[in-house]
Order: sequence, then C-alpha cells, then structure tokens
Amino acid sequence: MDRDTIARIEKLEEQLAFQTRTVEELNEVVTAQAGQLDALIRRLAALAAHVEELEDAASRGAPVTKPPHY
Repeated sequence: MDRDTIARIEKLEEQLAFQTRTVEELNEVVTAQAGQLDALIRRLAALAAHVEELEDAASRGAPVTKPPHY
C-alpha cells in the first residue's frame, strides 16, 4: 500500500475510535436520563394520587357553594 492509502486508513481508524467513544458516552447519558425519567414518573404518579386523595377529602367535608360575593 502506498503512503496516501495508509494515511487515509489511519485517519479513518482515528475517526472510528472517536465516534465509538462518543457513542459510549452518549449511551451512558441516555441510560442515566432513563433512570431519572422513571423516578420522575413514579413521583408524579404518587403526587397525582395524593392530590386525588386531598380532593376527595375536601369534597366530603363541605359542600361546594358559591362565595358570598356572587
């Protein structure tokens, strides 16, 4: 092989190594974000259930009426 071909192959190998490292780093970020998203979804579901419980408790306690200024 001539020098030009060897240089091109070396350049391609460098680019491949860089892209491989970048993909691995991005995979780590995506995996971490998936965990955070799962945790947030669970927390949102818990908060929604809590709000529903509070709404049920509030509606049982007093009837909903118009304020006096209406």
